[in-house]
Amino acid sequence: MPRPTAAQLAYGSFTVIFSTLAMLLLSQTSSGVGIAVIALAALALGLLVAMTVPMPKSRVVAVRKPATETPATTETPVSASVTVLATEPVHERAAS
Repeated sequence: MPRPTAAQLAYGSFTVIFSTLAMLLLSQTSSGVGIAVIALAALALGLLVAMTVPMPKSRVVAVRKPATETPATTETPVSASVTVLATEPVHERAAS
């Protein structure tokens, strides 16, 4: 099972805290059973929110790089390219 991301932890925690406060203020309960039910409902809602936050997907990116040219003797040079598979996003630099 993959580890939760920072976004999942943040969204789930904020949901638990704010939904607990909202339900306690709106219900105005003071009994222990009512508070326990609200706390369990807030935890379930926080878990649901945390699990529905999309997980980042590892992408395979095809990068086209020009092939290195060798000095041509008597043949005409042919342009070629090489495809390299990268497992992380590739940041291209602007031509200067």
